[in-house]
Amino acid sequence: MIQREIAVGRTMSKRGAEVILLLGFFGIGLTLGLALLKAPSVSINAFESPDAQRIFYWHVPAAWAAFIAFGFLFVGSAMWFFKRSNLGWRMHVAGAEAGLATGLMTVWSGMVWGAAEWGVPWDWTDVRLNTFGLLTFLSLFLVLGRQSQPDGVETRDTFSTFGLYGFVLVPVTYVATRLWQIRHPGPVVGGGDGGSLAGEMAVILFIGAISFTIFIIGHILMSMRITSLEQRLERIQKSMDKV
Repeated sequence: MIQREIAVGRTMSKRGAEVILLLGFFGIGLTLGLALLKAPSVSINAFESPDAQRIFYWHVPAAWAAFIAFGFLFVGSAMWFFKRSNLGWRMHVAGAEAGLATGLMTVWSGMVWGAAEWGVPWDWTDVRLNTFGLLTFLSLFLVLGRQSQPDGVETRDTFSTFGLYGFVLVPVTYVATRLWQIRHPGPVVGGGDGGSLAGEMAVILFIGAISFTIFIIGHILMSMRITSLEQRLERIQKSMDKV
């Protein structure tokens, strides 16, 4: 009976990542629904395309979650590079995959908004757009590179180095619009008096930020578990090859 309860407890703990991920998906869907149906209209004088502005409630939280993922990638890269921690490597892998997922969400939603608001989906002269694009491309490189290269110390060192140096783009991306505001608006959070929101707009944005945070946590936990299983399978395969 006790062993059965222990087994059930382990199963429930293993399912925690799935539950968190599903809650995140639900919250993201709720955010999009509220943005389309509940969010107040904005002044037509402030935006060329007021309806397209509603994607803001998806775009900003996705970018927030991407920064969390890039931070996780940096910590994992440092743990592997300096400590040779297998946990750090799993964090590196999870951060890269989560950064790619949320980075693509941010880029896609930003391009949709930009096409409607600016008339072009991308502006190559805008610093913030390009630095965030480079961060997303870095995640893509790390994910595809790990899948195409055999696992080993040298491979991990190479990719963790990219993870360490690539993190420099995170603060540059955040402050870019304060220094070189071309098309992209300034920071919504921590942007001063001009970056504040009130009323239903702030509530929906808060729901979106919480939802994407939950999503990124679930995504990272799932990815770390999968990487751990891959490593275990590889060890078993090597043991069988020696027999």
